[in-house]
Amino acid sequence: MKALVLEANQSFTIKDIETPVPKEDEALIKVAYCGICGSDLARYFDGKVHNYPIVLGHEFSGTVEAVGASVDSVAVGDRVVVAPLLPNKDDPFMQKGSPALSSSYSFLGSRENGAMAEYVVVKAENLLVLPETVTLAEAALIEPLTVAIHGIERIVLPAGEHVCVLGAGTIGIMTILALKARGAGKVTAIDINDEKLAFAKKIGADDTINSLKEDPVSYASKHGKPGAVIETAGVPSSQEQAVALVEKKGKIVFVGTASGDVTFPAATFEKILREELEITGSWMSYSGPFPGYEWQAAIDYIASGKIDVKPLIHDVFKLEDGDKPFQAMKDPDNHSIKLLYQIAENEGQVGK
Repeated sequence: MKALVLEANQSFTIKDIETPVPKEDEALIKVAYCGICGSDLARYFDGKVHNYPIVLGHEFSGTVEAVGASVDSVAVGDRVVVAPLLPNKDDPFMQKGSPALSSSYSFLGSRENGAMAEYVVVKAENLLVLPETVTLAEAALIEPLTVAIHGIERIVLPAGEHVCVLGAGTIGIMTILALKARGAGKVTAIDINDEKLAFAKKIGADDTINSLKEDPVSYASKHGKPGAVIETAGVPSSQEQAVALVEKKGKIVFVGTASGDVTFPAATFEKILREELEITGSWMSYSGPFPGYEWQAAIDYIASGKIDVKPLIHDVFKLEDGDKPFQAMKDPDNHSIKLLYQIAENEGQVGK
């Protein structure tokens, strides 16, 4: 089969490699679309992989091509989305319904070969069958949508709550969509890029703030502080802002992976105590029973039309394009939300 193989740091090669054979409890998936995650950029540009060579790709959809002898949850021909976490079933946190908190797990596209290839083998339990109303292109965006859903569900969010989302990248945009679908009230997006903020407004944000042009804390003091803040950028300045701008007794969810040390001014830290803030983190998108309610919720949101992910898909590439989408995502003048590889030739084009 054809695969885009990362053989060394910033070195992709199109290769013919052996098509994997499913074991008794596995299925062979013919990959349709595979998205590129920010974590893939770190793997490609910064060498953050466990081993070379490796096939990247964990945001993907496809069709069941073959199944192992004991598999009865999916059948050949089923259209599926794939949960890429491969948990350790013996870990206590897996048994407690938090598989992503296991001390040991594997992961498609980082620790094992992923979906930037024509075929990939996965456990049948990692597959969710898609309804006919969800296209395979849309399904390639389900994994990042589940990350947003998981983050929102880390707090109790009253209907109509004012929520601020820090960061208007992929997860920030997905969070805005999920908040609106869930019944949040006013949603304010904060970023440093006007084009991203304009897109956030287009897909549902009620208000936007460019933090290079206006101080979000001062703005919130004048126009109403949010009862909840979800930080998705992973930037130290926005992580500090999350605490500074939330209302008393407010709730904060940290979703973005830290890009550097975070230092809180004494007055900001004191606010956590004096205003009795509720602060939590969010890691990946899984719960029990595996892979979790987040995955079916994401499918249902898209199938019902409550969330439209098509506008997020800005361009589609072939495996033969190599690192072109990776370079595009690193370009500061490129403001695309989601770029996909289309791998199966017969899946049609992405609708806008």
